[in-house]
Amino acid sequence: MATFFEGESHTFSEYLLVPGYSSAENIPANVSLRTPLVRYKRGEEPALSLNIPMVSAIMQAVSGPKLAVALAQEGGLSFIYGSQSADDEAAMVREVKSYKAGFVVSDSTLTPDMTLGQVMEMKERTGHSTMPVTDDGTSHGHLVGIVTSRDYRPSRDDRAKLVSEFMTPREKMIVAEDGTSLKTANDIIWDNKLNQLPIVDADNRLVALVFRKDYDSHKSRPDELLDQHKRYLVGAGINTRDYAERVPKLVDAGADVLCIDSSEGFSEWQKRTLAWIRENYGDSVRVGAGNVVDAEGFRFLADCGADFVKVGIGGGSICITREQKGIGRGQASALIDVCRARDEYYEETGVYVPVCSDGGIVYDYHMTLALAMGADFLMLGRYFARFDESPTRRVNVNGSYMKEYWGEGSARARNWQRYDLGGNKKGLSFVEGVDSYVPYAGPLKENVDNSLLKVRSTMCNCGALDLAEFRDKAKLTLVSATSLVEGGAHDVLLKDSSQQVNFRS
Repeated sequence: MATFFEGESHTFSEYLLVPGYSSAENIPANVSLRTPLVRYKRGEEPALSLNIPMVSAIMQAVSGPKLAVALAQEGGLSFIYGSQSADDEAAMVREVKSYKAGFVVSDSTLTPDMTLGQVMEMKERTGHSTMPVTDDGTSHGHLVGIVTSRDYRPSRDDRAKLVSEFMTPREKMIVAEDGTSLKTANDIIWDNKLNQLPIVDADNRLVALVFRKDYDSHKSRPDELLDQHKRYLVGAGINTRDYAERVPKLVDAGADVLCIDSSEGFSEWQKRTLAWIRENYGDSVRVGAGNVVDAEGFRFLADCGADFVKVGIGGGSICITREQKGIGRGQASALIDVCRARDEYYEETGVYVPVCSDGGIVYDYHMTLALAMGADFLMLGRYFARFDESPTRRVNVNGSYMKEYWGEGSARARNWQRYDLGGNKKGLSFVEGVDSYVPYAGPLKENVDNSLLKVRSTMCNCGALDLAEFRDKAKLTLVSATSLVEGGAHDVLLKDSSQQVNFRS
């Protein structure tokens, strides 16, 4: 007879935290969100840790080089998506590892024969008002000029006007040579009262841009996630098919940690993948595995040598695995079960294997609940897809700005390896994800800062100053459907800017 789990399968929205005693020390500024990323033995420090408990999902619509840099600057880590060729993925990893903080490679480059109308379209699409002009329109072409918002007036200038007519030409620009240090570049900016400084090589090819506004922001990043060579940390996704080809290329590119990207990780295929990596690299290559939803799945992967274990099947906003196949588990119930197994495993073996909660996060407070339930860190897809730094297009849908977002199990992604069950058959037999839009939310930093302020504030309400203490002190309660209604605004008429209100004395 089938095995039945006692009780219902619960989601994050069905829980609330009950406050505990908070002392005068419990203020958000005193809270540390540092958390282990990979396994470690009792009494030792983990080889890799995160400064904030956030990693980005292994998805085409989420984790590209630009987001990887932005997230590492805040203390988190991105896993570059693996549903591309091994060479292309390695190139993205290499781009992140070679990124020089403060030196920005242009992704809004013009040609002299483009029109003002095209400039306005690019500004609308990218949000960038400073655009270098190169002979071929590439980010490393010969520099011929630059365009800023001060060079044209949209309300008066003809949209057919050519860039060559209103750009600041190369001969009137102040530039710096390739190899210039960030300190020197910033000195040139301040001495000449510039907003940006192009960096060019000996052949006058554009290398990068240094912006005045980045100076202060770089100084204000105490949580930057850096390796021993002061390069940003970055992860990469792998699958259970071509790991013998892909892993060496990713390791050579400098990937700091890998993760097997699969919808269901309790399998011989993941065991084989982990065994191959351990046989060829020992413990020098760190690799996470998953996904699982119960204690048995966790212990299997921990015994196989996974450096962390991902929890969650079917809880993602674009995932329809539960609808299509009828497998999965409410994310809260799965996480509680697996984290209990992690603690038992640590007691028995002296080895701590971090748990990553993947999916089911809808609201910011769900992050706090997941951490209270035991997650060491969170993998987020929809959350990061909304930001400027995600690799998807910003579009206007019915008057609202949105970002495209699709699942790895969708027909668009064609990531059949993620849902692979072995055998000779290759390809998606049916979809397990959808193609969609998410509301555009602006830059990553502002949103992450706001979300984590809520996490820190709630931890203070529970009397905790770090995540380990939070897990120990957290008190959680299940809530009823009517409690959910009570928790939001109710029995009032909310103010709306379109409402007409007449005041009477």
